[in-house]
Amino acid sequence: MGERARAAAGCLTAAAGAGAGLGFWSVGVRGRFRRFEQGPDWSVLFAELPLAVLGGVAASLVVWAVLRSLRP
Repeated sequence: MGERARAAAGCLTAAAGAGAGLGFWSVGVRGRFRRFEQGPDWSVLFAELPLAVLGGVAASLVVWAVLRSLRP
């Protein structure tokens, strides 16, 4: 595999991880965002969303690096 293909695979892996993190975050977000008889909880957007996306990117890149190191 060429250097450009490896770079493209890493970028696609990061994008897939961001999508997976966003999908994981979106499960039940409506219930977390507006609690019963309370105002909106903005930490869901300002803290949880970026952490979920960055966590998905980090996890996918770690898996990609491990799989790449196992290959001779």
